Amino acid sequence: MSAVKLRELAHSRTGDKGDTSNISVIAFRPQDYPRLLEQLTAERVAEHFREWLSPDAGVVRRYELPKVNALNFVLPGILKGGVTRSLALDAHGKALGAALLDIEIVDGP
Repeated sequence: MSAVKLRELAHSRTGDKGDTSNISVIAFRPQDYPRLLEQLTAERVAEHFREWLSPDAGVVRRYELPKVNALNFVLPGILKGGVTRSLALDAHGKALGAALLDIEIVDGP
């Protein structure tokens, strides 16, 4: 089996509210959406960002948007205070979408 980077199958958009970031992953082609549903779980996203997530901030949640072939992930606490309270270079978390697109997705069934 071979694998491809998620960025070959989808693009992302991010948003923020306080110290919470949301990352939407939108499949380029509808036929790739089932593969994303299967392989891009909330647990896998949490593992991918484990170094940045605070253990006491809450769990990563996944919302499915099948009519637009998208997934939305909510990552509480990842922005370490958010725009007004963080000295982080990327206080809005815009780079998180690009980081998520580095996950490998397995080709085929």
